[in-house]
Amino acid sequence: MSSGDFQLLATALASVLILVALIVSRIKMHPLLALLVVSIGVGLVTGMPIDHLVKSITNGAGKTLGAVGLVVALGAMLGKVLADTGVTESISNFILNRTSVRGLPWAMALVAFIIGIPMFFEVGLVVLLPLIFSVARKVEETSTRRGSAYVYVGVPVIAALASMHGMVPPHPGPLTAIATLNTSVGATLIYGFIAAIPAIVLSGPLYAAFIAPRLTVRPDESLIAQFSPQTDTAANASSRPGLGLGLLAALLPALLMLCHALGELLFSKTSAVAQVTAFLGNPVIAMLIGLLFATIALVYARRGDAEHLQKSLTASLKPIAGVLLIIAGGGAFQQVLTDAKVGDAIVHLTHQFALSPLILGWIISMLLSVSTGSATVGIVGAAGLLAPLAGTDAALNLPLLALSIGCGSLFFNYANHAGFWLVKESFGMTMGEATKTISVVQSIVAVVGLVMVLLLNLLPPLV
Repeated sequence: MSSGDFQLLATALASVLILVALIVSRIKMHPLLALLVVSIGVGLVTGMPIDHLVKSITNGAGKTLGAVGLVVALGAMLGKVLADTGVTESISNFILNRTSVRGLPWAMALVAFIIGIPMFFEVGLVVLLPLIFSVARKVEETSTRRGSAYVYVGVPVIAALASMHGMVPPHPGPLTAIATLNTSVGATLIYGFIAAIPAIVLSGPLYAAFIAPRLTVRPDESLIAQFSPQTDTAANASSRPGLGLGLLAALLPALLMLCHALGELLFSKTSAVAQVTAFLGNPVIAMLIGLLFATIALVYARRGDAEHLQKSLTASLKPIAGVLLIIAGGGAFQQVLTDAKVGDAIVHLTHQFALSPLILGWIISMLLSVSTGSATVGIVGAAGLLAPLAGTDAALNLPLLALSIGCGSLFFNYANHAGFWLVKESFGMTMGEATKTISVVQSIVAVVGLVMVLLLNLLPPLV
């Protein structure tokens, strides 16, 4: 490693520590401002040209908003429609009436496991926030459990969505590793499901039962109100849409994305079917179709008040404005770290160690993801570095190597990850509370995933 590599690593570490200090110290700087200040500092310290630095910040923020912003906005609108029409109330009642308070984390993990098959982490969380808030609010009202009901219900969802996002195709990370290593989608999919189950159990319901009594997390009242039904709607249960129609409206975006996943797996990318499912299953298009279906089926077809719907959808965007800007700031920070070549320094560091390719892939992906704030960067970098082994080591289980790389990219999702800020701001957490939830949860998922990879490697390969 060169002295420049050490300087880059030291700068990346210092930037994260300074970011945390700006937010949690007496200064109490707003996260968006802190992210922008630290991003500029990293660019200047690493010698990035001024015009390049500004472009890096704006590109990073814009790219993140482009990928997440529209989906979050449409998801907030869909959540508001589902709440106002009593759908989330009906679903939460259905779950609560058939599940004990102790069993709720397991039920929520199962729901998120299914939803998470085709959905990105951020998209799945946005879709499930109304259900999380509705169920948690009822736990608060009906249970004497200590601590945060929102953590108790939300952590299993975070665990399941993160596990699926990093381990199971057709998520872009695992698919990227599969393509780079030229290995089997089917085998990686099977290994991913096997590894995801214990990871979800340990980091979801079990960890939720441990950490929830120790936290007092409660989202902002405006968000709770947004995802809670109006009093008159809740009181008149007979006027609510049927549970089947409500579930279809809530799950339609997930079903469209699942069709996209199946289209990629079963058909050629150039086929008409794959192209149609790719369009319909795009997160933005799927959320838009889901929102349009909900407004038509749950409001217009039931002769609802169109003017009230318009005002309700407008109001749904106000609570998430701050969340979106902070996510954009996280994207800017991530892009500056990437453009400063911190990832290259991480790769050079890993060259100093002689380890099993399965462990080495996990470590490279983990270090790149933690330092750059992008799981995709971690996966692409690790898969590219280890790709030469794919054709030279016949004993290497390539589907497991792809899975190992995907697991490593999940480790310690922190302040330079957009998902960290989405969870923090959506649940109204402090930096410490967010670290104890999403950062620890994803670290457990990553470590359990690696353990499962090593255990599965003891068995005969699937291909």
